[in-house]
Order: sequence, then structure tokens, then C-alpha cells
Amino acid sequence: MRKIRYAVSLLLTTICISTLGYHFIEGMSLFDSFYMTIITISTVGFEELMPLSVPGRVLTLFVIATGISLAGYTLGTILRMFIEGELRKSFGRRKVEKKIAHLKQHYIICGYGRIGKLIVQELASHGKDFVVIENDPAAVEELEAERYLFLPHDATSDETLIDAGIENARGIVTAVRSDADNVFITLTARGLNSDIFILARASEETSEIKMKRAGATRVVSPYMIGGKRMAQVLIKPTVVDFIDIAIQESNLGLRMEEAIVRKGSKLIGKNLIESNLRKDFGVIIVLIKKCSGEMIFNPVPAEILEERDVIVVLGKKEDMERMTEAI
Repeated sequence: MRKIRYAVSLLLTTICISTLGYHFIEGMSLFDSFYMTIITISTVGFEELMPLSVPGRVLTLFVIATGISLAGYTLGTILRMFIEGELRKSFGRRKVEKKIAHLKQHYIICGYGRIGKLIVQELASHGKDFVVIENDPAAVEELEAERYLFLPHDATSDETLIDAGIENARGIVTAVRSDADNVFITLTARGLNSDIFILARASEETSEIKMKRAGATRVVSPYMIGGKRMAQVLIKPTVVDFIDIAIQESNLGLRMEEAIVRKGSKLIGKNLIESNLRKDFGVIIVLIKKCSGEMIFNPVPAEILEERDVIVVLGKKEDMERMTEAI
């Protein structure tokens, strides 16, 4: 931008000097002097307005030598800025699309509004791979500033979901403003990947049934959750405080996590006492979700662990990381 300002300033200075020169040397009006300057710089080949004196011809030579050079330099600088900007943007998009194409077990977030932004921040803080689909110009600028992987397209398009890697994705979140669009995205996503986890946002209570019929794994209504939570803060404030400590990062260093008993794990076939999870990692086992879908809250010590069981535990961050690697 500094080069452009400098070049434009010199060009305007040359035009002003030339205009005043023709006005005082040849006695032309200011408009005729300006016209004479412009046709000389632009080299359009129009005839002179009047025969020029020797000083007038010297001025014309000056205008040709400096004006044409400055005009060419200014125009070239402006074109180069736009071309380089477009090329940089084009190469940047190709680089982003290449990264997206190599993602596996990632999440796709459709919509970068208030809900989508919070989801993205949480995924980023936990180091999860994700792709955002958003075509709003203001949101796109913010995504670029945050350096998130995103596609500036319509999330309801089959091609867009395919470009986002839905066939290799672990889950997709439909968080656009329209419930109708969320239903359509859910239906399309389920058709493209029958096994993907689909989390759908519903603004209206009547939309929840439609989204489940379309193939949503879970449907969340932010307004309903917000209202219930506010009521619970009034009725059971201590319970809410505990949930906040368990789910979110807290100054106590505690958080709630889940871990899957992988194939070949040494925990398979052992009960909770034999697993030594509490002894070795200092965690509290809150729940076990069996591979059949059964939920066992506050499991007894004799509960047997099986392959693909999901263990929900409460403990310190560093202990959680060690436990996840061990099982």
C-alpha cells in the first residue's frame, strides 16, 4: 500500500504541475490545460488544442517522460497487488483443501454462528481435528483470522460435505440457523455416511422429531437446555457447580472424561478391582456404558470390563492422559 500511495502521489503531482504549466505558458484555461495533460500522459494520439511554443513543447516532453512512466508504474503496482493477492488466496485455499482431504476421524461443523463458534473453540482446546462449513462473509473472515480449516460453501450441498471429508469423518454437527436446513443436512449426511455420528441443533421443539427421522443420532435444543440449566441453578446450585467442575476445566484441575476399552486391552475380562484403575491412576469411575448400550451408573467393584466398553471417569488431567494411553 505504501508503494501505491507513493506512486499515486507522484503521478498527481506531475498532473498538477503540467496543468499549471500549460495554463501559464500557453495561456490555456485550466480545463484545457488539464485535458492537454491527460491526452499527453495517456498517449491517445489526439491533436494538440493549439500550436505549442518552444517552452510548451519542452513541458510536453517532460510530461511524456515522467507522466507515462509514473502512470505505468502506478497501474502495474495496483495490478500486481491484486494479482498477488488473488494468487495467494488461491494457493492458500488449495493448501487448506489438501489438508482437509487428508483428515481422518475428524468432525464437520456446519455453521459458525454463536453455537458453532463455541463448539469449534471446545474442539480446538481439546486438540480435535475439525472442518467448518460456512458461507457468511463476516464469519469467513473470522475463520481465516483464527486459521481454522473451513470451506466457504453451502453446507446443504452434497459436494460440500464430500469435500469436507464426510466419508472419513467421525461426526458432523448441524448448527445452521434454519431448522429446515439442519434437517436437510442431516438427511444428506446420513445418506453419504450411514455410520457417522450426527449431532443436530433444533430451535423449535417440533423440529426434533423431524431431525431424528432424518437420521440424527442426537438432537440438542440450546434454548431448552439453557432454560433447564437456569432453573437448576436456582433449585440445585451445588449440583450445577459439581457438573461444571466435572465437565469444564476448573481451578481444582479436575475433569470428566471417557475412554474406550480397545481391542486387545489388558483390561478385557477383568473386574474393576482387578483393573487397578483407581489405584494406578487415582480416578473415580462414574459410569460404564456397555457395548450393548446399557448404562451402569456407579458400577460395583465386581463389574467385568469388556471390549468396546466406554468408561466415564473423574480425575485430574494428567491422570486421565496416562489412563487413556494405558487402556
